[in-house]
Amino acid sequence: MRIAVLSDIHANLPALEAVVSDLPSVDQVWVLGDTVGYGPQPNEVITTLQAMGARAVLGNHDGAAIGMVDAKDFNPDARTAIEWTAETIDANTRAYIATLPEVRRDGDLTAVHGSPRDPIWEYITGPDVAAANLDAFDTRLCLFGHTHLPVAYRAVDGRVEGTHGLPGKTMRLNGARALLNPGSVGQPRDGMSDAAYAILDTNGNPDTDTFEFRRVRYDIDRTQRLMREVGLPGRLAERLSYGR
Repeated sequence: MRIAVLSDIHANLPALEAVVSDLPSVDQVWVLGDTVGYGPQPNEVITTLQAMGARAVLGNHDGAAIGMVDAKDFNPDARTAIEWTAETIDANTRAYIATLPEVRRDGDLTAVHGSPRDPIWEYITGPDVAAANLDAFDTRLCLFGHTHLPVAYRAVDGRVEGTHGLPGKTMRLNGARALLNPGSVGQPRDGMSDAAYAILDTNGNPDTDTFEFRRVRYDIDRTQRLMREVGLPGRLAERLSYGR
């Protein structure tokens, strides 16, 4: 089973289109929340994911866009973007978001946006936080997003090791329990502006499972231009150039 793992698309259609064009042959596509928010094309992104048959979970920005999450907990720029998104999304997007679960499980795989113990809000920012979440899911692997940083945390010999997901790096999981973050498609924050995603390859033998971190360039100028045209905060557009 080969699974494309996407997260934090944030209504950035050019970034998503670049990822779709770059995808190798996969059996499934999983999306780890925050499909909308920040970016200028929420409806188009949702339609694209629906056409792909993507299996998604709810992110905090998704929930805020339809009133399921309180927007007062966001910073001013994010809150402005949420308010714009809430006014812009169509009935199809609203209905799609409303059906998304906070946690998705399938076989050896759990998927959340934030963390297993707090699927909407908690940031897994290091090995200690990852270790504290191991008892909050009962599958071997957990996919998560929210931080916009590609990383893998593996439980090895009683401790949790963290490995930054460099472009093109393929990690052997060696049968270990692991929490895996593909990074962000639409708003990377690791100092690289290219869209990030990953490929999880599980072939029935846990000892040989792999997680491949991938990056792909996209038309950042197009997204920034659209953001300015619709009046989204300038800082949100500018940061795309720097991956911060």
